[in-house]
Order: sequence, then structure tokens, then C-alpha cells
Amino acid sequence: MDYVSPPDGEDIAQFLGQGDDPAVVALAEEHAPIVRAMAQAYTRGKGFQGGQVAEDIHAVLVAATARLVANPEQMSWAAGSARVSGAFRGWTLAETFVLNRYRKRAK
Repeated sequence: MDYVSPPDGEDIAQFLGQGDDPAVVALAEEHAPIVRAMAQAYTRGKGFQGGQVAEDIHAVLVAATARLVANPEQMSWAAGSARVSGAFRGWTLAETFVLNRYRKRAK
């Protein structure tokens, strides 16, 4: 298993296609540790080693933090038939599959 540095604000802003926007980079930098802490708690520390994260957990952190950064107020709104739901409501199904590889579960 390969470990890499956790994503920073620039990684997340690049994922959102806004890597050249300092405000987005700064916002992502603020939110990244929050999502990282939630993932680390979910896996009970598995997949996190010496300040680094497993590569697949890195991908989860980027995607989940990007959702939070895209809608930091976590507000839902609708206009006609178009709807935007709140940003971060937990892990997506794909993220859960990745994190569950590390989570020790009851048998």
C-alpha cells in the first residue's frame, strides 16, 4: 500500500477546476483538515500513517472536501425544476466502499 501526503487546498481547488482562484484554495485549505479528521475517525486511524494517507483515501478526501468547498453553507435550494442539494451529508457510496476497506467492523 502506497502512502502520500494528504490533499491540500491547491489539490482540491485543482479538482474543482479553480486552482488559479486564491479564495477557493484558501477555503479548501480550511476544510481539508475537517474532512481528513472525519475519515480518520471513520477508519479508526487505519490508512493514515505518519502524517500521510493511503492513495485511495487521498482520493476520498479530495472528492469529499470538494463537495464541502463547492457549497460551504451546505444549503439546499431550488429554482423551477432545478435543484441543488446540501453539500456534504456524509460519504458517498463509492467513498464508503473505499473507507470500509480500512474500517475494522464487527463480524
